[in-house]
This record gives sequence, C-alpha cells and structure tokens, in this order.
Amino acid sequence: MARLAKVSQSAVSRSFTEGASVSDKTRSRVREAAAALGYRPNLAARALITRRSGIIGVAVTYMENQFYPRVLEMLSQAFARAGYRILLFTGKRGDSSDPILEEVLRYRVDAIVLLSATLSSHFDAECQQAGIPVVLLNRRTEHANVSVVTGANHEGAGTLAAFLVAGGHRQFAFMAGLEAASTSRDREVGFNRYLAAHGLGPVRRVVGHYDFVAASTASRQLLGSADRPDALFCANDHMAMAAINVARAELGLDVGREVSIVGFDDAGPAAWPLLGLTTYVQPVEAMVEEVVAITRRRLADPLAPAESRVLPGWLAVRSSARRPATGIVSVDGEEIWKPNPIGTFETP
Repeated sequence: MARLAKVSQSAVSRSFTEGASVSDKTRSRVREAAAALGYRPNLAARALITRRSGIIGVAVTYMENQFYPRVLEMLSQAFARAGYRILLFTGKRGDSSDPILEEVLRYRVDAIVLLSATLSSHFDAECQQAGIPVVLLNRRTEHANVSVVTGANHEGAGTLAAFLVAGGHRQFAFMAGLEAASTSRDREVGFNRYLAAHGLGPVRRVVGHYDFVAASTASRQLLGSADRPDALFCANDHMAMAAINVARAELGLDVGREVSIVGFDDAGPAAWPLLGLTTYVQPVEAMVEEVVAITRRRLADPLAPAESRVLPGWLAVRSSARRPATGIVSVDGEEIWKPNPIGTFETP
C-alpha cells in the first residue's frame, strides 16, 4: 500500500491513527490506495503491538431511566472523536455492580466508565493492579484512586427548594431513589438543608427506588392523602414523570397549580409539553467531555492522581410547578430560573 500511495510505511500507519500528525493530502492518498486494495486496519493486531485495544468499557446498571441513553450516545460520540470505541455492559437496578465488572475485566479494555453503578473495594484493587483507570459519571465514591464527574447535586437541589419557596409553597415532600445511591442522598441533603436554613419543614419522605412502578405507588400514597403536600421534589426525572402521571391521570390534580412536582436531570421526555417537567438540568455534554478528558489523561500517565469534577447546571422552568413572581429569564429559547441571590449550597 505504501508503494501504491507513494508514501512511507510510517505515513500509512499515521493515516489510520486518529489524531496522528499527517497532512490531508497524504491521508487522502493512503485512503485511496487502501480502497483500491480492499485494505482494512487490523485492530486486534495493532492491540498486540501497542498493548491498547482502543476500547472503553462502560457499565450501567439499568437503562429504564431515559437520562442514561442520552449519556451513552454522547459518550460513544465523544470517545469516537478521541479514537476510542465503547463496549457496553448492563445490569439490574439495585444489584451489586461486581458481576458486571467481573465480566468487564475479562475483556481487553483500556479504561472503565461507570454509570449509575458503584465500585467495591475488591474491584477497585483489581483495576489498580491491572492498570485500568476508572471514572464514575453521576456517582461519588470514597475510593481515592477512582475519578469522579458529577453534576451539582447539592446546589441543584437547594436551587429547587428556593424555587418552590419563591412559588409560595410551604408543605414539602421528597421522593428518594435508591438509598445507597450518592445522587439521591446528596440531593436530599441539599433540599432539606435549604428548607431548614429558612425555617421550613418538616419534609415528608417517600422512596421510589428510581423505579417507575415504585415511584407511582409512592406518589399514589403521598398525593392521595388528605394532608398531601403542595410541592414534591423527586430525586430524578424518571420518578417525577411517574408522579405527574399519577397526579393527573389517577387523582385528577392540576399539576402546576394544586401541586408542584419537580425533578432532576432533564431526561429526554421532561421537555415534552404533555409532561412539562420543571427540573434541574444536568450539563450532560460538559460532563461527558470531562469524563473523556480525564480518561485520556489517566491513560497517558498511569501514575496521575484521580480527579474529581462537579459541574453546575441550571433550573428549567416548565408547567409542572408554580412560577415565582421574579427570577425567570429566557436563555436560548428556554425559560430558566436565576434568582439573585439564592443562598449557598456547600457540600457537607
């Protein structure tokens, strides 16, 4: 092929390596020669030479939540731009992620990204020993060697609390997800902390387990009671959608007037007019880009320390909650709430 394209062997190699230094003219000549010869790069052979597969293992414990398909799509595209492909491993909600990681480690992956999954001490040690960097997206961990990228869970939940207070609410409820999930715990802390600091509460609590059916049952019990709250914050949009469905379709409540329901994430259907879910938007694109950047840095330098990033989002105002008299602005065609000031939301 090098002879046909009239270039060196190294130029051929660089032409098929993402991000390598090669002129457009040379790359075009090499690709034309490859097409004429029916050539395709053998990635398995390359992996034997470089000791890198170019594959990133991505583990997710469940896909029912529409937030994660969007994240996966963006991860796949972002890693592809960096010259990698993702290999997806799935499990069940609430199950230990150890069986998933047991499977992941059977493959030659360069790094592991965990979504809605946790990492046990056992597999943390195994990944360290194998030299495989691990990045958690949308979860926290106490393992010092694992990098973490999350949204602003404390700040976002506090902002939602401030928004509901500004809308005139005084009877609050919180729907938790999985008790072991850092996202649910952090959002509950941020929500309760703001209300307590302003002399409001107590906050009624139900658990939806990040499950549509369980969240529907919890919503039925909470919103069907004689002393129902006038504001409900669900720890993610998936459960908030279940709550809206029960409130409107089963209980005949005017969501956004008789009761405000808010969520967290901005999962795909949240913006649909029939749902109109007011929610704290996670900056998915920025979070994904940070995951890819951290992964590449750790692959380039295996001794580099783990990194932790918290990326702020914003509160999208839609029809599922009462609108405060002030603070709502339009940004790129979307209504968001930007009160000034709204207080502080320090991480405990």
